[in-house]
Amino acid sequence: MSESWTPDEMMTVAAARRLVDGMSVFVGIGLPSVAANLARRLHAPALTLIYESGPIGSKPTQLPLSIGDGELASTADAVVSIPEIFNYWLQAGRIDLGYLGAAQIDRMANLNTTMVGDSYERPRVRLPGAGGAPEIASYCKEVTVVMKHAKRAFVEKVDFVTTVGFGSGNGDRARYGLTGAGPTTVITDLGVLESDGESELELSAIHPGVTIEQIRNVTQWPLKTKADLDESLPPTGEELLALRTLTHGTAPS
Repeated sequence: MSESWTPDEMMTVAAARRLVDGMSVFVGIGLPSVAANLARRLHAPALTLIYESGPIGSKPTQLPLSIGDGELASTADAVVSIPEIFNYWLQAGRIDLGYLGAAQIDRMANLNTTMVGDSYERPRVRLPGAGGAPEIASYCKEVTVVMKHAKRAFVEKVDFVTTVGFGSGNGDRARYGLTGAGPTTVITDLGVLESDGESELELSAIHPGVTIEQIRNVTQWPLKTKADLDESLPPTGEELLALRTLTHGTAPS
């Protein structure tokens, strides 16, 4: 197997590394699901995967196609109703980490999955909508966003606030009654951005082969860099093998 890797693989591995064994994770379909299932196969076998449709402790042998994939239920420790997932588990702050994606994110980590354009009634692009993202970002103890780094996605101000990150800062989360820490980490195919929960996102790590200037060129706000900027470790052979087996069924050479 070749040790070369793609930016998407680096992003997924970096997201998986953030998960600690024993955590409970509210997982969405797509990149978050790949990262969570990769972590469970590698270094976090006791990771509890929770999906919006009701499965708790799912252990799928292959990536689910949707939150309604039958294997999520058949491999789960328990399956509860959607109201119980939200009212008892999520809104009560019982879930350690939520994974989210978005079409747009701004400097204060507010997320847009609703529409792109100047008019809600006549948008340029109509997106899937909120789903459970607002509740996940509100009540999970912390949230990690996983998305590709592109200029159209990393904007000065989102076209529509589907999910509140830190609002305008200045204590907005507390005023809104949001009990979780919010989206304090954003992992992309170029690097990692972080916030302390009150101030704007700052670049905290770059992936191998990526420059700060490259990331700033695809970010629509003047991106600040943390003084202790780190460089991500490249994916190991073990991580690549597990990821490619998970996504392709076999590890391509």
